[in-house]
Amino acid sequence: MRRGDVVRVELPRPVGTAGREQFGMRPAIVVQDEAAATNAPTVVIVPLTSSLSAARFAGSFTISPSATNGLDVESVVLTHQVRAIDKRRVEGVIGRVAQDEMENLDRELRKLLRL
Repeated sequence: MRRGDVVRVELPRPVGTAGREQFGMRPAIVVQDEAAATNAPTVVIVPLTSSLSAARFAGSFTISPSATNGLDVESVVLTHQVRAIDKRRVEGVIGRVAQDEMENLDRELRKLLRL
């Protein structure tokens, strides 16, 4: 896996009521640097959703399906739900985001984390 890859992941259902956390099988974007991920048992991802109403959340933006990203439908990048997951939860790489989309994601992560 490389930074910018779109992967299919299985996110666990939260304990108790689901609330707003994403769970289940879904696409996500790898945001962790390859060098940092090499020896780590986890990988840092940002999940996607096909629920376009989620674009209303600060830092979220949409990505349209393309020949390279492997998405089937327009999806919202849920930057505010960045998380580390066990690499065993990654089902496989389905594509790669475009450079401008990765730059947008980086910009939103910097705002979110005040970097």
